[in-house]
Amino acid sequence: MDQEDRIALFLDYENLALGARDHRGGAAFDFRPIADALAERGRVVVRRAYADWSYFDEDRRMLTRSHVELIEIPQRMGASRKNAADIKMAVDAIELAFERDYISTFVICSGDSDFTPLVHKLRELNKRVIGVGVEGSTSGLLPPACDEFLYYDRLEGVDIPPARGRRARPTTRQAGAEQRPPEPEQEQDRRPQDAEPDRDVDALAVLVAQSVAGLQGSANGDVTASRLKRTLLRKDPTFSESDYGFRTFGELLRHLAERNVIELGEGPAKGDPEVSLPEHGDREVAFGLLRGVVADLGSGGNPVALSGLKNQVRRARPDFSEKKLGYRSFLQFCKAAATAGVLDLRWSPEADDYLLTTQT
Repeated sequence: MDQEDRIALFLDYENLALGARDHRGGAAFDFRPIADALAERGRVVVRRAYADWSYFDEDRRMLTRSHVELIEIPQRMGASRKNAADIKMAVDAIELAFERDYISTFVICSGDSDFTPLVHKLRELNKRVIGVGVEGSTSGLLPPACDEFLYYDRLEGVDIPPARGRRARPTTRQAGAEQRPPEPEQEQDRRPQDAEPDRDVDALAVLVAQSVAGLQGSANGDVTASRLKRTLLRKDPTFSESDYGFRTFGELLRHLAERNVIELGEGPAKGDPEVSLPEHGDREVAFGLLRGVVADLGSGGNPVALSGLKNQVRRARPDFSEKKLGYRSFLQFCKAAATAGVLDLRWSPEADDYLLTTQT
């Protein structure tokens, strides 16, 4: 644990929550995808959010359940209220940087370019800085200043905005499927904190594959069993392999390796094997499934929209999960299929969505 990054999280909540609602079709902001993304990067020891909480009553309860400290910025007139929140957040971050030497990473959740000097100063103090912002409301000046920048819209667990209100959807056979909201797959990936644990081993396999993929993409060095276990506990502190019928975590990993969900190799220490995702797995089979569904929905060469497509794939094969193949999202899986020449994928401004067509 001594070698893990210690993370301090600061949320400019008004900027983040209003940006999410304004640029994502009115969808409510969800803190959990940010928490999960940071759990793969280190141990979060400070969580603070700044806002006038009289405007965010429901959000306040959601953040409290995630153990975020709420910093109250009382209502003032116009820009002075916004400046008060920004200044308080910046002062607290710099103070913490000097007082807590063990904190190695600061996460600034805001798309406001006003925080760029804070990012520069933290990096001068030898701190790693990760930014988080909504893609449509993030200033172009902020991401290049950070060591890493995460767009909230692209995080695992953030649903695609509902189709209503979009412009000129393609009038193809899949249109009815596009109008239906995505199936709540993430509910099985991330258990609500106030619910009983989901003891479905298939859901656990998805969670483990998702976590290994995240660690491989964001962590330096190999992913060991001990590191994976700590990541799972960060995502769900109540996690226990015994809930799934396994006596030890190693027994659980061996079971998943037998199912070709993961691969185990020799680790740096005895009893702590290296964990990785299969090099190919059933990727070609999954690409063929995707191509077949797109061909059926877009008969006659019509393009098929990404929104709702995963639901159609899972109707054809209910056990489909791109995470078992090492992809963090369905879009990433589709991009890999396009790179492999299985189909064409392009962004359509008119449809406000990705469109897929089979190769001719």
